Amino acid sequence: MLNIDRDLGRFRDIVKGRVRRELRKYMSSGELVGRKGKELVSIPLPQIGLPRLRYGENKSGVGQGEGEEGEGAGEGQKAGDAAGEHMLEVEISMDELAEILGEELELPRIEPKGQREAAADKNKYTGISVTGPESLRHNKRTYRQALKRSIAAGIYDPDKPIIVPIKEDKRYRTYEVQKEPRSAAVLIYMMDVSGSMGKEQKEIVRSEAFWIDAWLQHNYDDVETRFIIHDATAREVDRDTFFRTRESGGTLISSAYKLCMEIIEAEYPASEWNIYPFHFSDGDNWSQSDTRTCVDLLKTRMIPVANQFSYAQVDSQYGSGQFIKDLQEAFKEDDAVVLSRIPNRDAIMDSIKELLGRGR
Repeated sequence: MLNIDRDLGRFRDIVKGRVRRELRKYMSSGELVGRKGKELVSIPLPQIGLPRLRYGENKSGVGQGEGEEGEGAGEGQKAGDAAGEHMLEVEISMDELAEILGEELELPRIEPKGQREAAADKNKYTGISVTGPESLRHNKRTYRQALKRSIAAGIYDPDKPIIVPIKEDKRYRTYEVQKEPRSAAVLIYMMDVSGSMGKEQKEIVRSEAFWIDAWLQHNYDDVETRFIIHDATAREVDRDTFFRTRESGGTLISSAYKLCMEIIEAEYPASEWNIYPFHFSDGDNWSQSDTRTCVDLLKTRMIPVANQFSYAQVDSQYGSGQFIKDLQEAFKEDDAVVLSRIPNRDAIMDSIKELLGRGR
């Protein structure tokens, strides 16, 4: 059993090494996305052979014995000259995947700035009492008290040191219920779903969100995720709707920022939550007037409460790409604002490093 465990450990190390080497490919192909379970991710790894166990003696060996070449394969069958392709799926936990991501991209660990009280209670023992349930009896204190009583009463015999506690000797632990502080983060994803954002752009956003989730969940005890889609208006949706919806209207980015701030101000005080708004767009906005409104919302309301505001612009043949230029001009010296441009799938890994590389 120890040998099997050791071999399994070596095999998992090989798998992790393969994931590290092929990380950019997995990010760009999106093979992991949509295969995410509660704790594990299935990663298809071609060309890794499984160990085989054979029982009994193998006296003859492979290919030995009588018969002409080709016999035994079936009448009329010929062996192929190409190697068969095998696909093995190996499960890696989200924590393991996040560790690989952090190591390969050299991401700094995040220092949470806010903590909230956990829903689960934590019992903290605070003292000793003469009353309490038997489940909380402190045996050492009880027998110490019984020994003191026996010595004081003159009934203790050191040659026959038998101590029998009575009711008055019993001592019990006391405790109080405390809320355990835990680091908590909220991720608010915003995405332009107007006509210029096509299926390819949404797949890129989907892949980026998967890796962002993996890293932030690795850094925080509790993570909540909210989703906002917008064209000329904004609304909150579930995860599936977020990645599937496509509209045909114009784009008014400020509508998403306003809704984002309504959610933050109503439910996520900055003293308890680490706040991460992420906005994905192809760079189109209705007007420069609305862009000025967006900049004002960011400066006066969102950035003061957020750990970091992240904007990732996905190139589209229909998008102007102007919005990232406006944000670069407005926030060129603000470390709390991170901007990234994603020209294609191959740039996903570089974009993730840009968005998460400041450790905020």
